[in-house]
Amino acid sequence: MKINIKRESVAQYDVEIEGVTLLEVLNEIKTKVDPSIAYSSGCRSSVCGSCAVRVNGREVLACVCHVKDGDLVEPLKNSEVIRDLVVNMDRAYGFNAKAKTWQSSIAENISLSHEDEKRNALQSDCILCGSCYSACPVYAVNSEFLGPFSLTRVWRYVSDKREQNPKEKIDNIQTNGVWDCTLCNECTLVCPQEISSKADIEKLRARSVMFGYTDPSFSNFGGGLSF
Repeated sequence: MKINIKRESVAQYDVEIEGVTLLEVLNEIKTKVDPSIAYSSGCRSSVCGSCAVRVNGREVLACVCHVKDGDLVEPLKNSEVIRDLVVNMDRAYGFNAKAKTWQSSIAENISLSHEDEKRNALQSDCILCGSCYSACPVYAVNSEFLGPFSLTRVWRYVSDKREQNPKEKIDNIQTNGVWDCTLCNECTLVCPQEISSKADIEKLRARSVMFGYTDPSFSNFGGGLSF
């Protein structure tokens, strides 16, 4: 089986194993063919998210993706490539601080029902793989866009009954945030945890309207049409 890996240029490797995961193929290449190849891995069970790459233009986890003859493996997009398949995600994750993706103030004497817990559970399952940032067409052209991961985290806390100041979080995501998303759903399609950032952003837009915000693009229509 031949596997193509994008390094400084595309390198082709011939391995004698088939029907295995991409991570197993990469380990085979590193131990028996080319020890200089660099890639990230951790848990090997789709929990840590560190092995995210692109195969044939789609974001996947190397530890669960089964590759075929002729597949092209590339690093994630929209991030600085450190070496081979290893990228620097510091900039993307730095938007978490800008968006204040944490519990700002906890209200006392608030009890959560089972439904309340379920509402916040899915967004908490993110494994920080960065696939959503790589797939996001807005982040590709606007490096200041907060991005799907950070906005999903904002919704996780805005929707938490224990958060005393949800408006502060809504205020923080009006610029390069909820209104900049095109709702293309690419982030959801590649998320290994099946988290729908698109749905979360739609909820954040609705909550923004409740706090008096409107879509800035509406002002571009000039108040009417002329014929």
